[in-house]
Amino acid sequence: MEYNVKIEAFEGPLDLLLHLINRLEIDIYDIPMAEITEQYLIYIHAMKVLELDVASEYLVMAATLLAIKSKMLLPQHEEELLGDEFELEEEDPRDALVEKLMEYKKYKEAAIELKHLEEDRGQMFTKPPSDLTEFMKDIQSEKLDLDVSVYDMIGALNKLLRRKKLQKPLSTKITRQEISIEKRMDEILKEVTQYTGKRSFYSLFPFPNKDHIVVTFLAILELMKRNEIFVEQDGNFQEIFVSRQKGVNESGNS
Repeated sequence: MEYNVKIEAFEGPLDLLLHLINRLEIDIYDIPMAEITEQYLIYIHAMKVLELDVASEYLVMAATLLAIKSKMLLPQHEEELLGDEFELEEEDPRDALVEKLMEYKKYKEAAIELKHLEEDRGQMFTKPPSDLTEFMKDIQSEKLDLDVSVYDMIGALNKLLRRKKLQKPLSTKITRQEISIEKRMDEILKEVTQYTGKRSFYSLFPFPNKDHIVVTFLAILELMKRNEIFVEQDGNFQEIFVSRQKGVNESGNS
């Protein structure tokens, strides 16, 4: 079964590293390689569990992080030159990575600024301005100010996998029951509609079956993409909650 969900938040390994640095409140000029490498590999593992096609650039970055981590474990040496002893200042193996991250961050911020300029320019018309006050409430109600990113969702999935111990090898089965993404989406919509208030993200995964968990996760992402469900999180590393998007009826129409 193949089901591809295109998510704009995945912009490459450098974007993932910047996300982890910001989330862990790490100084970009003094990156703890052990911690950042462990967190990076957790996300890569979660992507593989989802049976997503992990781009080679993500794997290359994983190898780069491991190489830098290994170099930093090597002891520093002192050399003697012309009878004067001095400590050899070796180049920090993180310098190249920091340089790439800063360069990427600069272009990303420039892209955001250009996007804002594009949006501002899009508000300019050649006709006299019209009174749009009566439409402002509808526009604001449709906006989604989600604090939950795709990386947050993958992090929640990894916690779920640890809870259900799916990281252990699964027993091989001769037959397997295919699960429909569309059917699972309908089931999730019914659950969040019938439930009063917000549903816990983890409550949507009742079965400790890998196929069911993967399909459920993809169904949630697709419903988020269609703005049919609302996903929120009170703070970093807090529990994620899911609710029905306001103004969406049972058939999924606004």
